[in-house]
Amino acid sequence: MSLTQNIKEYALDLGYSRVGVTTADRFPNYIAELESRKELYSFYIEDPRQPLKGADPGSIMPSAKSIISLVYDYLRESFPEELSGKIGRLYLARAYNPPHPINAVRQQLMREFLQKNGAQVGQGLFLPERMAGARAGTVTFGKNNFVFAEGIGSFVILTSYVVDIELDYDKPAMEVKCPDGCTACIEACPTEAIYEPLKLNPRRCISYNNWWTQDGRPGGVTSFIPPEIREKMGIRIHGCDVCQEVCPRNQERLKARLPQNEFLVRIAQDFSLAKMLNMTDEFYTRRVQPLMYNYIKDKKYFRRNAAIALGNLGDPGFIPDLAVAMEDSEELVRGYAAWALGRMGGSRARQILETSLGKETGDFAKKEIQAALAVA
Repeated sequence: MSLTQNIKEYALDLGYSRVGVTTADRFPNYIAELESRKELYSFYIEDPRQPLKGADPGSIMPSAKSIISLVYDYLRESFPEELSGKIGRLYLARAYNPPHPINAVRQQLMREFLQKNGAQVGQGLFLPERMAGARAGTVTFGKNNFVFAEGIGSFVILTSYVVDIELDYDKPAMEVKCPDGCTACIEACPTEAIYEPLKLNPRRCISYNNWWTQDGRPGGVTSFIPPEIREKMGIRIHGCDVCQEVCPRNQERLKARLPQNEFLVRIAQDFSLAKMLNMTDEFYTRRVQPLMYNYIKDKKYFRRNAAIALGNLGDPGFIPDLAVAMEDSEELVRGYAAWALGRMGGSRARQILETSLGKETGDFAKKEIQAALAVA
């Protein structure tokens, strides 16, 4: 059996669903696309992981010859409705950017197997995973900007390894296999972030807004989420699955009867937006961190997202929780709690806002309180 076949069988044995191999050549179309849209993607281009360099593996690893692309199907279990409406399935699966022990071990075992078979494995390469997967024949593209694995759908994670050995290369699948004339994802996107097939304005994407918007990020990104976007985020606090949920190519898997994930069932029993808004250290450690460790490290951004979600729910039963948040030491939390109170309206919400305005010292929070009072 060839080394390529050995690698593929080992990967499948580890739990990966598809394995493909392609050359380590640069990805000129990906580079050109990013460079042509610098205004929208500056936050990504300027990321310390250097995606433009990663799209030319040989510039970082001169000995690079092959890319092994692995597809992991993360929709193997059903997720509680109490969580899946708020947190993207990708994060509920705890299989993305591990430190989750099971998934971290899978990646480590794959790397060790390649090294034991004489391969030098690239380090610090931030590859265009979707392009690599399509070139390796494991996935095709979708109009919603996701990739799809045949028989699985788009609920997949791609992981690639760059090695210094030549392998047997697979036939590329650089194609869009969506039904003719289908625009379901474009029509369903709450913020109109998908403005035409295969074209996304990331700064309007709900996922971008609920986890990328943090102060100090590259490309001039801050923690500010425009009110127009807030109103359309619904109760999504980490990720968004709308464009995948409406896709015809995903319906078979979404409608399948899958076993419950008992760990998530347990979390769902005491997970709430109100607890997240005014979270204790224990709630953060036991209920937030296990699911949403990927992009947000500072609690205040989770709490901001919870405030937005509560404002969009519009349930006056949460006004006492928002009143507590208006006394918080974090100005970001106070500002977004004020926005939520403005969305709810009513005499009690207005009273809290007026009292808070009189003692608020932060410019951002003061503006949010004033804007909330204008509509409460």
